[in-house]
Amino acid sequence: MPSMVGMEMPTEVHAFVRRTHTERVLRALRERGALSRGEIAEVVGLSRTTVSEITRDLLRRGVIVVVDTDAAVRAGSGRPAERLALDPNSGQFLGVDFGHRRVHVAVADASHEIVASGRQRYQDSAGWPERISAAFALIDRLGAECGVHFHALQGIGIGVTGPHPMSSAPHAPEGAFGPGFAAAREDVDGSFAERFGAPVLVDNNTRFAALAEAITGGGTVEDLLYVRLSDGVGGALVVAGRLVAGATGLAGELGHVTVLPGGPRCRCGKAGCLETVASVPTILASCQSRGAEVGSLDELRAAVRRGDPVVGRVLREAASAVGRAVGMVAMVVNPAKVVIGGEIAHLAPVLVRQVTATVAAELFPWSAAMPVIRCARLSDDDGALGALAALFHSSPLLAGHPEPAPTRISAQPA
Repeated sequence: MPSMVGMEMPTEVHAFVRRTHTERVLRALRERGALSRGEIAEVVGLSRTTVSEITRDLLRRGVIVVVDTDAAVRAGSGRPAERLALDPNSGQFLGVDFGHRRVHVAVADASHEIVASGRQRYQDSAGWPERISAAFALIDRLGAECGVHFHALQGIGIGVTGPHPMSSAPHAPEGAFGPGFAAAREDVDGSFAERFGAPVLVDNNTRFAALAEAITGGGTVEDLLYVRLSDGVGGALVVAGRLVAGATGLAGELGHVTVLPGGPRCRCGKAGCLETVASVPTILASCQSRGAEVGSLDELRAAVRRGDPVVGRVLREAASAVGRAVGMVAMVVNPAKVVIGGEIAHLAPVLVRQVTATVAAELFPWSAAMPVIRCARLSDDDGALGALAALFHSSPLLAGHPEPAPTRISAQPA
């Protein structure tokens, strides 16, 4: 009886080759603009028959459009050839970042340009069905407002809070890292695959944010510690030029390092985690409990600008806790850079200054041991942008990173 593996391999190889050829065609259109089928075949080195098959499928899916013909420049009396170009209204890649209290979405076209982005809030207690519904509603709204369609998505990258959802960490207690985390894998990737019929890649959203930060700007980041202060506190590590997940997806989970033994109960089930001291909701609540009228980040920004002493003291205390946790990790992995992300880091520079001072006190007393500590270049959309970067596979940091899961459900285009 023939081996099943032997029977499946030709189909898998054919699909891989077809994807490779399709990407070559799309790359040629990205780099050169409108081309005829003959010009595409010449540029990418494929037969005209293969190019015709690929472009027919791309036209059907709405990835490319016919923009004109080569009649104006054509010599001879033959039939003018159609010139094809990328459809600027076709969303090709979808990056989604599910935080504790909001979802952020970024849409990129075939040229990897961001064509739409936005965010939608929900309650911290919201379950995954509600969070996913909020994401779908946001995607529909962005499509309507920006004139973008999602008939031809090539991939969806989704960041979620907590451990890597594809890891062996499904036994986290119910409620840890957000409601129903153990079911998040199936709910998220299954729901998006069914809705859009595209491959889905799910990972920790802070790790995606670190990727976005590491590939922003010039130079290569070999060793970096990323800390994200948002509705929760997360962390990620780049070691020897690799974005690290760890054995069970917990590498870099800085938010759940204990910094206050016997302190407040954390959502993960422990007590005194960094998240209970330095998350945005905790910082705002601490300001209010000490008499500062600060109930939002906008109000916090205003208080920082006018030099409110209570707010300044709360921020320094939170940053000191972050600095102690960062110092412990930095002593072990010796990163060249430490990046503090999240919107609050941009509006309160004292956070980065205090983290820097605390880390300096924690490390060996010579300058070479001190990493460069700076605020993130990106803001709270970094997780969605990092998810897109993971789909593009545009960085050596992703060596060994899992590919998007194949589409498991045949779906009608959204």
